[in-house]
Amino acid sequence: MPVENPQHRATAAAGRPGVVPSQGLVELIHAGAIRAAEPIREDQIQPASIDLRLGAKAFRVRASFLPGRERTVMQRVEGLTMHEFEMGDGAVLEKGCVYIVPLLEDLRLGQEYAAVGNPKSSTGRLDVFTRLITDFGVEFDQVPAGYHGPLYAEIAPRTFSVLVRKGSSLNQLRLRNGEPLRSDDHHKHLQRQHRLVDAALAERDIKNGVPITVDVRGDPETGLIGYRAKAHAGLIDIDRKQHYEIADFWEPVHSDNGSGLILDPGEFYILASKEAVRVPLDYAAEMVAYDTLVGEFRVHYAGFFDPGFGAPEADGQGSRAVLEVRSFEVPFIIEHDQIVGRLVYEPLVDVPHKIYGAGLQSNYQRQGLRLSKHFRS
Repeated sequence: MPVENPQHRATAAAGRPGVVPSQGLVELIHAGAIRAAEPIREDQIQPASIDLRLGAKAFRVRASFLPGRERTVMQRVEGLTMHEFEMGDGAVLEKGCVYIVPLLEDLRLGQEYAAVGNPKSSTGRLDVFTRLITDFGVEFDQVPAGYHGPLYAEIAPRTFSVLVRKGSSLNQLRLRNGEPLRSDDHHKHLQRQHRLVDAALAERDIKNGVPITVDVRGDPETGLIGYRAKAHAGLIDIDRKQHYEIADFWEPVHSDNGSGLILDPGEFYILASKEAVRVPLDYAAEMVAYDTLVGEFRVHYAGFFDPGFGAPEADGQGSRAVLEVRSFEVPFIIEHDQIVGRLVYEPLVDVPHKIYGAGLQSNYQRQGLRLSKHFRS
């Protein structure tokens, strides 16, 4: 892969505890801490994460699992495999099924580095449930400090069947050097300084992250508040952009005179946050797990919020967060301005050389309500 300016590499993965920026990821690749069976491409390196690629083989398994402290992933796969197949130039992953795919990338981390995985934004917006697994792992999406070994993706399409191939990217990895600051007091300071979310928050509102609420009033002219996935839609090629007609896969959802939105059990919705979101250039953000105390639904958050999301240093307009929402066992009314999640901000080791939206092909900068990049605008 192309090497960035060597004079920038001395401090790329050093300095204050925090998330490793793009130039630090390049340094770790050259040091052999991040490796791959095929050359790592420049476009895999994001401002504060690296895209992971599917390998050549996949396993359909009977159930989701964690290997536990005594077994590797492949040792566990041996007793659960229903079907093994080559990815090649294209393979269909059917909705309602669970697959394990070894990834092209693997890790040789030092003790100062740990990592966390997350689905890419486009993956979540298709309701493709994707989690990272490691050998001897006891948690999904968590890579312990000092891990040496392969990486695997567990993939479970829930709404649409998808076509993938060797080299397709469904999830991404963020590396941490040490333990970044994540306290409530720090978030309160950042909200005052940067207005992370465009809302008048009291300090008591900020706990375990900055709250995000949902918009169910929608566009004042059309009343559009979101989309509901069609139950029996066609196949989606995960690598095609701006290709599919929205109406073939989604039904528009409109506001009901401000009386909230009734979520039907088992249905998948794309909604948007009421607030615009901003991520300072030396920070990265992630939506934390949903709190079941606030309603009988979950928001399946996908992807990370990169440094520069919402163009905080330009016009300050921000970009709204897109929410992937699914109800639990009973119908549930979600109200306008209801809290649906919290954003946790972490400092970076250094300002990344790559900034979201600045010369990159960033699909969701300045977004409002937005489906995944696979659909025509």
